[in-house]
Amino acid sequence: MFDNWLKTAVLMAAIVALFGAVGAALGGSGGMLIALVLAGCMNVYAYWFSDKAVLKMYGAQEVSPENNFGDNLKLRNYYNMVKELAENAQLPMPKVYVMDEAQPNAFATGRNPEHAAVAATTGIMQVLSERELRGVMAHELAHVKHRDTLISTISATIAGAISSIGTFGMLFGGGRSDDGKRSVSPVVAMLMMFLAPMAASLIQMAISRSREFEADRVGAEISRDPKALASALQKISDYAHQIHNPTAEAHPETGQMMIINPLAGVSFDSLFSTHPKTEERVARLMAMANI
Repeated sequence: MFDNWLKTAVLMAAIVALFGAVGAALGGSGGMLIALVLAGCMNVYAYWFSDKAVLKMYGAQEVSPENNFGDNLKLRNYYNMVKELAENAQLPMPKVYVMDEAQPNAFATGRNPEHAAVAATTGIMQVLSERELRGVMAHELAHVKHRDTLISTISATIAGAISSIGTFGMLFGGGRSDDGKRSVSPVVAMLMMFLAPMAASLIQMAISRSREFEADRVGAEISRDPKALASALQKISDYAHQIHNPTAEAHPETGQMMIINPLAGVSFDSLFSTHPKTEERVARLMAMANI
């Protein structure tokens, strides 16, 4: 557990340092200062408001007894399932949401366990059995338990900001150093505009991949059913390749939050995937079940 936290801390430090380095290269010390201040402001926003922004982005609707389940047995069971799993994990009851999306998927968000939320699509409720859905929600609560939601959101925010830092640096620094001379050539500046976002994405993906393995393991412990989570992952992966998720396509930075990469038209297991290979995740869970 400590090694996983240490790895994340190092990766987060690297992405912040990269942000400052790009700002310095394109705008001198002034550019670096502006870039770091911007990163700090974005971190503050991510900490307090990112969960609400993402839930609104997906049109998520809260599910609770106060909202009245009506005759919708699936929503009632879904809410009670999360409540039971949260008790198993010794977590405060998170807010529970449903998203009107055909693609089966789910995610967790929130700055800490006391301000957490879990969300599942209508598609996942139709595709998975109750046992499989239970495994998925246990996985999401594992993210909450380890505070992965805050870490992934902040890394996504900074990585996204680096994608636009080239233009920002040109506007405020003109690519010049403190003595008024051009600090980098236009060719180098252009290269940095392309390579820096790529490097940031790789760091962000490394954080996401390591967290998914750990959430699978802890989620299986919370649900006490690793086989159900393994079966759910395989089903979701198969459907996610076939069913388009327009919200995720419009906001690809949210893809890393999902239990399975929601983006179509990409290699899910490539170097640039935010998630580990589904086959490897399933194999690890099955090994847990056979112990």
